[in-house]
Amino acid sequence: MGGAEGTPARGGAAGGPQPSSAEGLLDVLGVAAVVLDADGRIVLWSPQAEKLLGYTAEEALGQYAAHLLVAEENFGWVVDLFERVMSTGAWSGEFPVRHKDGSRRVLEFRNMRLLDDRGDYYALGLATDQATLRRVERDLALSVRLVDQSPIGLAVVGTDLRYVGVNAALERLDGLSAGQHKGRRVAEVLSFADAEAVEEAMRTVLDSGVPLLDRQLVGRTPADPDTDHAWSVSLHRLEDVGGRVLGLAISVIDVTDRHRAATEAERARDRLALVADASVRIGTTLDLEQTARELADVAVPELADVAAVDLLDTVLEGRPARIAADGPAVIRALAVAAAYPTVAVRAADPPGEPAHYSADRLVTRCVRTARPVMVAEVDDAALSCIARDRHSAELLAESGLHSYLAVPLIARGEVLGALDLKRARNPYPFTEDDALLASELAARAAVCIDNARLFRRQRETALTLQRSLLPETPGHLVGLEVASRYQPAGAGSEVGGDWFDIIPMDDGRTALVVGDVMGSGINSATTMGRLRTATQTLSRLTLDPAEVLRHLDEITAGLEPSLATCVYAVYDPHRAQCCLCTAGHPPPVLIRAGEGPRLLDLPTGAPLGVGGVPFRDVTTELAPGDRLVFYTDGLVETRDQDIDTRLYRLLDLLRTPDPTLEDTCDRLLRELRNGGNQDDVALLVARVRSPNDRLSTSGPA
Repeated sequence: MGGAEGTPARGGAAGGPQPSSAEGLLDVLGVAAVVLDADGRIVLWSPQAEKLLGYTAEEALGQYAAHLLVAEENFGWVVDLFERVMSTGAWSGEFPVRHKDGSRRVLEFRNMRLLDDRGDYYALGLATDQATLRRVERDLALSVRLVDQSPIGLAVVGTDLRYVGVNAALERLDGLSAGQHKGRRVAEVLSFADAEAVEEAMRTVLDSGVPLLDRQLVGRTPADPDTDHAWSVSLHRLEDVGGRVLGLAISVIDVTDRHRAATEAERARDRLALVADASVRIGTTLDLEQTARELADVAVPELADVAAVDLLDTVLEGRPARIAADGPAVIRALAVAAAYPTVAVRAADPPGEPAHYSADRLVTRCVRTARPVMVAEVDDAALSCIARDRHSAELLAESGLHSYLAVPLIARGEVLGALDLKRARNPYPFTEDDALLASELAARAAVCIDNARLFRRQRETALTLQRSLLPETPGHLVGLEVASRYQPAGAGSEVGGDWFDIIPMDDGRTALVVGDVMGSGINSATTMGRLRTATQTLSRLTLDPAEVLRHLDEITAGLEPSLATCVYAVYDPHRAQCCLCTAGHPPPVLIRAGEGPRLLDLPTGAPLGVGGVPFRDVTTELAPGDRLVFYTDGLVETRDQDIDTRLYRLLDLLRTPDPTLEDTCDRLLRELRNGGNQDDVALLVARVRSPNDRLSTSGPA
């Protein structure tokens, strides 16, 4: 038991005698050796005999054994047994003997006849206490039964970590017989990833004597080579009663069901975490492409290595999503995400470009049936139905694609498109649980995507209305050159009610108007159009700017939305003056020729629609070359900087002259705006012409 065949236990010499403990098994049994000559006299007396029977060697040697050790009533019996041993050669059984202290003890005997080199016969008696022997027998029987019949796999390995013996349970667990185990290491029998770490742990227990309890291993056995199993393994060092290390005892419990249940529970927690994460990360804006990217990013790498979000082109155009039973589909990819750099991305349709999908494409089937389509193991036939062409199929094969899943994006009962998932580096095929999780993600994301789609349609409608209401630049203005811009809010925000107007008046004067209806969407654009019409009508009555704003204040109070800001200015080329009035609007910038820019100090006034607040005009002289810059708050207001900082930035930009007013408009928008702006901008720049200038206007509205 100290090691495999031919391998010494630690501390011994190969092929040489092995030292034994002073308290070995024979001493545990207390085996006494006594030799009698042919007459029944004691000629040899072992120390164990002295310990067992109480007589010293001096007291026992030369005595008749029957007289010394047997009660008188048993003389006849012992004489018969002695004659039987001397004639037949052996006898074993139990016999009562007398201890030196007078007590009677039943001993278990193994007696045999001996012959010396002179032809003389002797009787050897080996004896042990019957109670001690029975206890050892019971313990041994119990141990054997436990090892042989235990449902727990048990093994003994030597100090070289090779199997010495295994029980039947471990034979069944491993699918190998005891003979196939013997002499082999654990890593040679089982297939698992951390075999070296396990053997290192075995050496540690062998050296330290500290048991290793309930270490969980996952691997495969010859009994079931295609399925992972889990075992709870415990290691104990084996020693004899003298402390000599014999090897290790290994107990193995199959905990595969528990492991699978724990794995499933962990997967369930991961799924819940992924769904919760998706609820936070998807739909952060009303930008359609951004929402699609958020869905694709959530899907990798937790669910797939590559994810694509595809929408039906008809859905994007606002038409019903109808696909014939055997017909193709026009699909537009909105986003593609990968967990790592891979050629599979090149196989996907470029985002933003419409693609014609044949009827046998798996994505087409998914959106047509409104049901998930899963290919757990992708073969060549399936690959041709996943890829758009042969080259894409080659790229997917090169990427290692082995499993595919597509789930429909359904919102408000309408199929919008599909979430397309691929696995290459992830070794596990898609399962029904994965399909359920992907469908849950798709269902949550589809509502956000549909909201973004509907918002885009409404925004485009409002933007079309807004642009249709903005003015064309007049063909001739007396003494003025103007440039203007309108820039809508970013794609994720609604169009507002910002506007500007350039109104030639009958006496050569020009009215310059910039306003901003509070709120956004179609209602704001409609209110803006009505205020612009009213402003044009009032300007023809040659009213002062304050009077115009007073009338607009009354008109705005009856509209919805009912608040707006506005700056109204009238330039008179004959007097070289500009009369201005504001209603809660940011102040215009005046840039005199040869001087730096400054904000005009105008009475702020209340926004239009508040009512009951008077408006006051301010008149300023203008010379040739002087410029006025009118703008809405979308140019200077941001969430991360205060308004004073932004106004200073505007003035700083205007310190640098531009070749044309058009260049000034472009530079201001470029420097002060970014793609994430959430408000519209109306910008109007005017310059007083000298009498020699021939240009009257410049640039588009």
